[in-house]
Amino acid sequence: MPDRHIVFDHETDMRQDFARCCKNARRLAIGVRLPQGGWLLLSLSMVFLLSTGMPVWSQKQEPTISVHVKVVNVLATVRDKNGAVVRNLTKDDFVLEDEGQPQTIKYFTQESDLPLTLGLLVDTSLSQRRVLDQERSASYGFLDQMLRDTPETKDTAFVIHFDREVELLQDLTSSRQKLEAALGLLQTPDFTRTSTGGQPGRRRRSGGAGTLLYDAVYLASNELMKKQQGRKALIILSDGVDTGSKESIESAIESAQRSETLVFSILFKDDDAYGHAGGFGFPGGGGGMGRHGRGQRRFPQESHPDGKKILENISKETGARLFEVSKKQPIGEIYRQIEEELRNQYSIGFTLDKSAFRAGYHKIHLATKQKELTVQTRSGYYAER
Repeated sequence: MPDRHIVFDHETDMRQDFARCCKNARRLAIGVRLPQGGWLLLSLSMVFLLSTGMPVWSQKQEPTISVHVKVVNVLATVRDKNGAVVRNLTKDDFVLEDEGQPQTIKYFTQESDLPLTLGLLVDTSLSQRRVLDQERSASYGFLDQMLRDTPETKDTAFVIHFDREVELLQDLTSSRQKLEAALGLLQTPDFTRTSTGGQPGRRRRSGGAGTLLYDAVYLASNELMKKQQGRKALIILSDGVDTGSKESIESAIESAQRSETLVFSILFKDDDAYGHAGGFGFPGGGGGMGRHGRGQRRFPQESHPDGKKILENISKETGARLFEVSKKQPIGEIYRQIEEELRNQYSIGFTLDKSAFRAGYHKIHLATKQKELTVQTRSGYYAER
C-alpha cells in the first residue's frame, strides 16, 4: 500500500522526489486509471505542491487532488516622458496596490511569447462609408504582420462588423486567407437585404438604422474573449457614436474587464458624414446574437454623444488607449504603435489574500518607483468566488 502522507525533503533532488511520488502512488499520471478503478488527476496545482515541498494527502476513496490559488494578472505598458516604450524594468521597479493595500508581486515577466487573441470590431454604419477602404487595407496589413503561426506560438483573430446589427464575419482563426476574406465583406448596410452576405455568423440586430458599438464590445468580450487564455485585445475602428445598443457603456466595459481584454480604440471620423440632418443613427429594438438579444433597449443614450470621449473611456478602463486618425498619424502608423505595445508588455501577478477576500470589483493602482515613467494598465478587476 502506498504511504498516505508523502512529505518531500528540500535537500534531496526534486526529480528523484517526483519519481518516488509517482511510484508510491501507483502510476500517478494525468488521465491514467489506477488499478483500484478510480481516476487520479495531476493538475498544475499538484505540480506546484510537489515542487515546493508541501505535504500531499492521497486517499483511496478521494483520488482527485486540486488546490485553487486566486491569482490576479495585470498586463502593463510603460513609457518615458517622451512617449517611448520602456522595456528594461524589473519586478522591483513596480509598486502595486489593491483597494489601497500594498501587494507583493509574485509573478513577473515580459510578455511577448504568450499566444495573442485579437478581435477587430469594425464600424460599418453609414457615417463610416467613406473610410471603410482605408480601414480594410490597414487592418489586413496589421493582422498579416502581427499574427504568429509557429510550433511555439499560435495567434488567432476574429472579425466583427457592427452597424444596425452586430455580426461575426470570421470566427477565431490563424488563417490569413480567411481573415482577408472577412475584411472583404465589410460594407455599409443595405436596407433592402437582411444580412451582410458571405458566410453566416452570430448576429444581433437593431430594428432600423443604428450603430451598436456597446453591443459589439459586450458580445466580443462575453462570447468570444472570455473563453480564451493568454493575452487578449480588441481593436475598435469607429467614430465612437452609439445608437441603438441594448447594452450600456458600463456593461460593455465590465464585460471586457471580466474577460481580461484590452480594448484599443481607433477614432476614424468622417467630419462630413454628419453634415445633414444630424446623422444617420436612430435608436432601435430587436434582438439576435447573444443572451440579451431580445427586448427593448434598457439604457438611455445621449442625443449628441462625444464619440472621442466614449472610445477614450472604454480604452482607459480596460488598460489600452485611444488613437485618432489624422494626416500626421495615418491608420497604418497607429497599427504600428499598437503592435509595438502588444509586443512589449509586462505581466505582473499577485495572489489574493484569503482572509481579506471580497468578491466584486477591485480598484488597483500600478506605478513605477521612477516618477517620470507612465504606466498604462487596467483600472481594476472583478474577483469571483
